[in-house]
Amino acid sequence: MTSNNALVGRIMTLPPGVRFMLLSTFAFSLMQLCVKFLPHLPATELVLFRSIISLSISLVYLKRIGVSPWGNNKVWLVLRGLFGITALSMFFYTLQNMPLASAVTLQYLSPLFTAVMAIFILKEPMAPAQWFFFGLALVGVFVLKGFDPRIETFYVFLGIGSAFFAGLAYNCIRKVKDTDHPVVVVFYFPLIATPIMAVISLFNWVMPTGIDWIILLGMGLFTQVGQVYMTKALQAEKANKVTTLKYLGALYAIGYGFFFFGEVYSWGSILGIALILSGVILNIISKKKV
Repeated sequence: MTSNNALVGRIMTLPPGVRFMLLSTFAFSLMQLCVKFLPHLPATELVLFRSIISLSISLVYLKRIGVSPWGNNKVWLVLRGLFGITALSMFFYTLQNMPLASAVTLQYLSPLFTAVMAIFILKEPMAPAQWFFFGLALVGVFVLKGFDPRIETFYVFLGIGSAFFAGLAYNCIRKVKDTDHPVVVVFYFPLIATPIMAVISLFNWVMPTGIDWIILLGMGLFTQVGQVYMTKALQAEKANKVTTLKYLGALYAIGYGFFFFGEVYSWGSILGIALILSGVILNIISKKKV
């Protein structure tokens, strides 16, 4: 009990942005697990269900606290929604068609793309060493692909694309940090995603059955928690600092993949994952305060 209290105490001494991102990462890992359990449903349909649940929760919460859902910085809010839709759709496709840890690791290139795009969008410079670690992570992508025959090239590029658009979305979140409530920022994703994904899903609809509905509900709830706390984290700290904490999700994915899906990795694949994560981790360690 004492050790548990000490651990909680240490966590509470962390900066708020770091605590928020750690909680967000765990919630998103559970969302990813839910998606992996639903390979028979189209990815666009999963995005639709996730959006409907998030839309409902966000509206109820904003009404309760008396905050207008429409926000102030509408251009960046809409862009955040569009970039987020693109990133999430690509990510769900990779989750359904790649080993869990590989898909998650590719998506966790997003902190590096966040840092790169922050140079132009947020005027937050990268230290020279960060460019080297960005390259190190990309080398890891090629190593991972080369040693794992289960991974198709198409899904590798899809995973990289997901990370790129996620990086753009994170920068949009930072742009509205002083103008909009975190839940308003979250609200704009399902606001835009719901009608778009509803139209797309009309052409490839598959009716969920039985336990699918429970997993879909869990997916939506975990996503909402992850989104809210990720938004709080990005609004509390610089984009290229807290987003790198998302690499912890790859560790969750390795554990989930092994215990739930029997996914085993060769040493070459583990090396690729390690290079990617090293690039991300070293990126935050090497960043100089400017």
